[in-house]
Amino acid sequence: MERRPDIAAAERTMAQANALIGVGQAAYYPDISLTASAGTQSSDITHLLNLSAGFWSLGTSATETIFDAGARRATVQQYKAQYNADVAAYRQTVLNAFKEVEDYLISSRQLAEQQQRQQLAITSAQRYQKLAFTRYTTGVDTYLNVLTAQNSVFNSQETEVNLRTSRMTAAVQLIAALGGGWSATDLPSEKDVTRKP
Repeated sequence: MERRPDIAAAERTMAQANALIGVGQAAYYPDISLTASAGTQSSDITHLLNLSAGFWSLGTSATETIFDAGARRATVQQYKAQYNADVAAYRQTVLNAFKEVEDYLISSRQLAEQQQRQQLAITSAQRYQKLAFTRYTTGVDTYLNVLTAQNSVFNSQETEVNLRTSRMTAAVQLIAALGGGWSATDLPSEKDVTRKP
């Protein structure tokens, strides 16, 4: 069932929320930047390419917020709360998937049993139809009994066709609940998801 798109999407959402916690905790550390520049300068264009006309500089800077009134801590707590909500949503999605699979398995089994019983009903109705036709040809009953028996056969056959259709529908729903025909290798990798366009 890990192939189901809803489970895969919930898992990716949960992974994203987990990564945001790390981003929020990284905000506690100072921002350090390293800069460098190089170039040439000369008042005379003929000396522009001389080594003495070149310059370079290298520098670092570090910035740190000393007081933010708890904004970073609140942001991390917000990310953790979102992660916990996404974990709960993931669990709910998985439980719902198990429920759907179990429901469709039970439905398929019950429809198969009903279809078998309906086959017995069709056989009995056909036997009654033959008996009613025999009684009509011998003059014991009217043709109304034959029509009633034929109607019973047709109704039983129609019910069996409806049960067969419901059983096929339940089989398709079971396949969909199990994740369909695609595999987990068709899911994008973490690098594909995090890559910026």
